[in-house]
Order: sequence, then C-alpha cells, then structure tokens
Amino acid sequence: MSKTEPILNVPPSVTAASALMVAIQLVRGFLPDETDLTFLLALAFIPARYSGTAPELPGGYVTAITSFVTYMIVHAGWVHLIVNLLWMLAFGSAVARRIGDLKFIYFSLLCGIAGAFTHLAFHYGDMAPVVGASAAISGQMAGALRFIFRAPGHPEQRTPDFIGGPLMTLGQTLRDRRIIAFLVFWVVVNAYFGISAVRIAGQEGGIAWEAHIGGFLCGLFLFGLFDNRRATPLETQPVP
Repeated sequence: MSKTEPILNVPPSVTAASALMVAIQLVRGFLPDETDLTFLLALAFIPARYSGTAPELPGGYVTAITSFVTYMIVHAGWVHLIVNLLWMLAFGSAVARRIGDLKFIYFSLLCGIAGAFTHLAFHYGDMAPVVGASAAISGQMAGALRFIFRAPGHPEQRTPDFIGGPLMTLGQTLRDRRIIAFLVFWVVVNAYFGISAVRIAGQEGGIAWEAHIGGFLCGLFLFGLFDNRRATPLETQPVP
C-alpha cells in the first residue's frame, strides 16, 4: 500500500456495499406501496419473529435467519441511507484499506449481526422493524478508533498515515482522551436521534441504539482478530 494514499480513496468493498444499498433504495422507489412494505418487512430485522410470529410475517421462517444480515442493506429513507453512507465512507474506508476488502466484509457482517442480537436481547417480541447498516458501521468506527489516532507522520507527507498507525490495545483505546471525547459526541448524537421519532413501515419509533452499541462493542473487542498489522514499539508509548 502506498504511504501517500488518501484515507478516503474509497476501497472496492465500500463502493460495492454503498452501491447495493443505493440500488435497493432506488428499486423501492418504483414499487407500489404495498409491495414496498412487504419487501421492507421481508428484509428487516423484527424481534417478534422469534416469539412465534414468524409465519405471519413476510418471508416466514426463512427470514428469521436471513434478516440478521439483510436488515443492513435496507433503510428507512434517503436521509437515513445518506447519513450511513457518509459514516461508512469516513470509517469503513479506513478499515477496509487496512485489513483488505474480504476481511472488511466479514468484519462488518459480524458487527451487524452482533447489533441485531443486542437489539433482540432488549426488545424480544417487539414488532417494530429494524433496518439500516448503522450497527455494522458502528463496528467499523470502533475498529478505526483503534489505529487512526496513532497515525505516524512522515516529513514528505502533508497528512499523517492514518491507515498505517499501530494497533492500540483495548486499554490504550479506552484511556485516550481524544477517543473518549469522540465517543461522548457519538453517544450524544445517538441519544438525540434515539428520542426523535422516525417512521418505518408506517410505525413511529426511535433509532435502534442498542444495535449501535452492540455493533460498536463487537468492533472494538474483535477488530484485533482481523487486523494484519504487527505490533510496533509505538504501541507501548504513553497515551496522551
């Protein structure tokens, strides 16, 4: 990898994921309302599926398995999608460039699935559908936080090498004041949108913040298993 490659030179995996989500949103725009609702519910993660209502929902028992993944590629609307794409461009691109496209896909799916399980634990039996890639992107953000703040600088570069920074340990990550400040901002944003009403499938509800937390924690704790960079002496330096 070139040391001068910009962080937002979008990797193929991020481009493909973005294109898939945009394509699905475009297709939904041409569907009749009733068909669109059926399509959305078949892809959405609905906790009630696991309390006996799976046969009554679109997709039946099959979607009780597939929706752990498919809910990530459908969104409540264009604003929801665009916000997620911007966050993925910022953090997902950094992660994908560091660990490679295939590992990025596995890592993102794992974080998204962890987010769905976390939401299920808090909302078992709930009929409100959950959609969006936010849990997976929260995991990408957590993974990126473990290396972008230790980006080494080079005299010949205008900006630090964000992708090539040493992996921080969990302890270093949780003690870094810059990361703590960023997390406070992220929690405030989640809290704001969490208490704001959104309409999905004709129902008003809040953002599935539990899924965001589940995806974030998964990314934070498991990113090291996907990272292929060896530890460097920089990792032992005191955290600012």
